[in-house]
Amino acid sequence: MATAVIQGATLQCTCGNAPSKLIVSSQPTDLIGGALAATVMDNGPNLNILPFGTCKTLTAAASGTPTPCVPATPARWTPGSTSTMLIGNYPALLSTDKLSCTVGGAISITDPGQQPTTDT
Repeated sequence: MATAVIQGATLQCTCGNAPSKLIVSSQPTDLIGGALAATVMDNGPNLNILPFGTCKTLTAAASGTPTPCVPATPARWTPGSTSTMLIGNYPALLSTDKLSCTVGGAISITDPGQQPTTDT
């Protein structure tokens, strides 16, 4: 079952060597367990998603020179909640959602930051 994601959730990129934390900026008021609820629009590089350590893909392209894993995320998280209830103006971000990086990685949520809910 999918879990709604909140501020401070743990993220991981398939190209990165370290996890990152989610920062919610898409809405300022809706809380889950005292933390801001995330939406599919919390996808901004260096705004919502911080670097993931060293990028395996870019480091290989740079002949082994360590290169930061800075997310390049032009689109929103997918698929997002299919519930009719919105957080702010957007679908909720769920623990099963994914985010593509134009460098070639896929970002997933390894810890949503809270316990399961019944949203779909």
